[in-house]
Amino acid sequence: MNYTTFAQLYDQLMDPEIYESWLEYFKQRVSPNSGMVLDLGCGAGALTMQLKKAGFQMEGLDLSDEMLSLASERMSRANVFFPVYQADMTDLNGLGQYAVVVSTLDSLCYLANFAELGKVFREVYAHLKEHGKFLFDVHSVYQMEKVFPDYMYNYQDQNEAFLWHSYPTDVSYGIEHELTFFIKDQATKNYQRLTEHHYERTYPLANYIDLLKEVGFKKVEVKADFGRSSVKNDSTRWFFCCDK
Repeated sequence: MNYTTFAQLYDQLMDPEIYESWLEYFKQRVSPNSGMVLDLGCGAGALTMQLKKAGFQMEGLDLSDEMLSLASERMSRANVFFPVYQADMTDLNGLGQYAVVVSTLDSLCYLANFAELGKVFREVYAHLKEHGKFLFDVHSVYQMEKVFPDYMYNYQDQNEAFLWHSYPTDVSYGIEHELTFFIKDQATKNYQRLTEHHYERTYPLANYIDLLKEVGFKKVEVKADFGRSSVKNDSTRWFFCCDK
């Protein structure tokens, strides 16, 4: 499979309104003069770019070279630049100290287990300056148990079709996403099929809060709906703002 093509398609799928909502949530909690911000799991750099344009000092990190290549292309098109690093978020060795670390769009849900989540929290804490902030979102237990199982989404136009199916796994609060694209070859009029499987998991809210406090964060705020409401039993995503 041509993963670069898949990365491009996956990037195109993301709803711009999600980035706009995250930008507003971020701006309500962080000032542009706070200092350097690390976007952890920045992907193709869509939110990183918006934050940079809003006046924040930005750096990005992602495990995928393909996504970072798209981020570089995005920077070139906009003539707006920020450093990006290819690395695993469980090991931030070699990076500097940051005023803020942000991780969006359930990037932390792609970690394999709770131990890896703990590694990331400890790495973030170690690379935050005193009084620094860690902002992130994750899927809620409700999303994993009630919304995602057997979820289906289909899209098509003249040149491509996209199928998204989600299935429960044998892991508690885990889900498997099967993403399939059919891309039309304009020369042959045939369709190329690209398929990927993504695995995500989450944990009870108390587990996140306890782990963050165990790592050392002094204050942990959790909201729903991009900070616009309190967490409820049917909240689909949790938004964290943690103070070192």
